[in-house]
Amino acid sequence: MAYLQFLFNNRRFLGFGLFIAFFSAFGQTFFIAVFGPDIRAEFGLSHGGFGGYYAIGTAASGICLIWAGKLIDRFDLRWVTAFVCGALVLACANMAMVPAAWALVPALFALRLSGQGLMSHTAMTSMGRYFEAERGRAVSIAILGFPMGVAVFPGLAVWLSSMLGWRMAWAAIAASLALFLIPVALWLLRGHGARHHYFLARTETETGQTDTARTGPQNAPEKTAETTRRRQWTRAEVVRDLRFYLLCFSITAPSFIVTGLFFHQAQLAFSKGWSLAWMASAFIAYTVGAISANLAFGPLIDHYGARRLLPYYLYPLVLACLTIVLFDHPMAAVALTLLLGLTSGGGQTLVGAAWPEFYGVLHLGAIRALVMSMSVGASALSPFTLGWLIDRGVAMETMALGFLGYLALAIVSILVALARPATGQRRPSADPGTFDLNKQGPNE
Repeated sequence: MAYLQFLFNNRRFLGFGLFIAFFSAFGQTFFIAVFGPDIRAEFGLSHGGFGGYYAIGTAASGICLIWAGKLIDRFDLRWVTAFVCGALVLACANMAMVPAAWALVPALFALRLSGQGLMSHTAMTSMGRYFEAERGRAVSIAILGFPMGVAVFPGLAVWLSSMLGWRMAWAAIAASLALFLIPVALWLLRGHGARHHYFLARTETETGQTDTARTGPQNAPEKTAETTRRRQWTRAEVVRDLRFYLLCFSITAPSFIVTGLFFHQAQLAFSKGWSLAWMASAFIAYTVGAISANLAFGPLIDHYGARRLLPYYLYPLVLACLTIVLFDHPMAAVALTLLLGLTSGGGQTLVGAAWPEFYGVLHLGAIRALVMSMSVGASALSPFTLGWLIDRGVAMETMALGFLGYLALAIVSILVALARPATGQRRPSADPGTFDLNKQGPNE
């Protein structure tokens, strides 16, 4: 009942997070890969050639995200949302007009930065920043947009491409998004001014600092009698904390492994003797796993905290790699995609809630932008690296064994990070304490 009450009370803002996450699909690997055969055929590209262009565009988007991601800390969320949604519309339109193979790099760069990068970043940062006591539930609900996109948009892409051709399919997507994406997003953000004012008041109480750059001196919140403080790390302080690098090494493992398996799913199916149609249908299990993990981890995070749960979310990915190594039966495809979904869904929820616990919320956009740039970089390297290995005859089972070694190191890195004290920032004179977990501001 409490969960339903939370959903009802915050339905508009939670809907915003889910909505933005859902439409980030147009910049995600699983969607763009649907058009891969048509694009390769038109421009005469090999698998490695298209993967190379994709890697360059993705890597460049990850670098730019380090800067662009900070905008959500400096500007009103409504302006940032309008900008990001508009950028996605233009990126889709540009994809329809690519004149030559070389132009795929800027086109893919725009799609990856606006869709996978900034749309995802906006959804997760807004949920992590404006919720406190029920942050885990909020993040888990918004993240449902990602597996919903996996379930809906690849089939839509196949249908549009078969009916209109790949170029007109992208044009139709751009035209549709131009009509409703920004208006619906801004409608879901109605009342955000009061929510943001409460966030600033809460943050100023806990840091002793007023963000006058965003509120103006006349709107600065009044100080309260509370003395409990929480450390609000800047990005410059975070990059001097060894825990940050240990955690980033770990959380980029799913980005590398899952993206690589998505991008080369045809080769995986061929090596196992599965049909492509069966492999595609098996991805329904991915959506089931991701949604199940999202909904399960949300309440667990609110009860136990994201930090205590972090070491466990990689275990389904370990089982997925073992499935590739040990089994060839067609049902193994269902088990594989289910396990991939469990890790992706659980990881998105946990990692989204963990950064505020480690480093606070005041500079969350800048910190998350740096993290996402690393994840995007891992997803850029994966298709190229796995493609290079495939071209040299390395079996998928052998690669899966390599993934298992990577995951073992990743789990150890999480445990070491959790055991280490914070470094890189002087402890304030007052006891840092924690937020009042029972205090929740207006979100509707």
